[in-house]
Amino acid sequence: MARRIKRSAPKPLSLLPNPLTVVARRMWMRDADAMSATLQELIDIAGRHAHGRRAKTAIPRVSIGRSEVTTAPLPGVWGSGILFVLQGAKTVLIGDRTLRYNPASYFIYTVDTPTISQLVEASAGRPYIGIGLSLDLQAVAALLVEHEPALGGDSFSTSPVHDELLDALRRMMRLLDRPAEIPVLAAMLEREMLFRLLQGPQGGKLRQLARADGHLSRIREAIAWIRTHCHQAIRVEDLAEIAHMSNAAFYRHFKAATAMSPIQYQKQIRLLEARHLLVARPGNVAQVAFAVGYESASQFSREYARQFGSPPARDAARLSAGGEAAVEVI
Repeated sequence: MARRIKRSAPKPLSLLPNPLTVVARRMWMRDADAMSATLQELIDIAGRHAHGRRAKTAIPRVSIGRSEVTTAPLPGVWGSGILFVLQGAKTVLIGDRTLRYNPASYFIYTVDTPTISQLVEASAGRPYIGIGLSLDLQAVAALLVEHEPALGGDSFSTSPVHDELLDALRRMMRLLDRPAEIPVLAAMLEREMLFRLLQGPQGGKLRQLARADGHLSRIREAIAWIRTHCHQAIRVEDLAEIAHMSNAAFYRHFKAATAMSPIQYQKQIRLLEARHLLVARPGNVAQVAFAVGYESASQFSREYARQFGSPPARDAARLSAGGEAAVEVI
């Protein structure tokens, strides 16, 4: 005969909710509601001041992008700066890495970076909205004298915008409704934002970028040379010398900063330059190929079609007819 197990009645106190758990849950919900309200105010401000897919604002170095439609992949070059995505979603291909921006996320671009961007979530009822801030490296360097940044994480992943950073961004964007205050307050609020970014997961990148002897600063010098001389043949040894690095160290740091090799980087810059020339001055494809450094027009056409999805002449005609549809959204 099975023996019955006698179970004791639960203690009365165990039936009551843990007050610490209840308080913690309420605080989390309150903070989440506050962040949601801050984000919504930012979306409203940016929406009022957005003009087209990419527009500069009265605040120095700040731009707004807005789109009610998703886009095809659009090539471009991002300079040093931060992109905050407030609403909608966007993917960005950089070399062999893919970023995905979800609402309330950001990424710091440390060097001039060839990208292929695509809006994947946008509609008339819920448009894509992003804010771009070009980096003032002198302001970052001044902060480094006083504050040590946090350790950096993955160089090619977006980060969520925490509430302190979001609040600083909101206060800066409020200046668009009070333009007379921009000359007095914009620089102070930008400084606070840079401080928050230095303390965030991508702060290590900012530190390396602002230090004159940092490897990112030296990679920037090599990239500037490539962009100025993209039509010329390049050797990794010469670029390493410009960056004051060994060949192996230069290649490693260049790939870490751009997710591509120096030769791949040069090819993307050449093709983007060729695309601009074909749209601005339609004409002989072979002449454009030679102007950007190709020795073979057929090789140029193959690589162009592989990069942009269509042969040069057809792609240029489509871009000219597309107008704003061909403009990358910030």
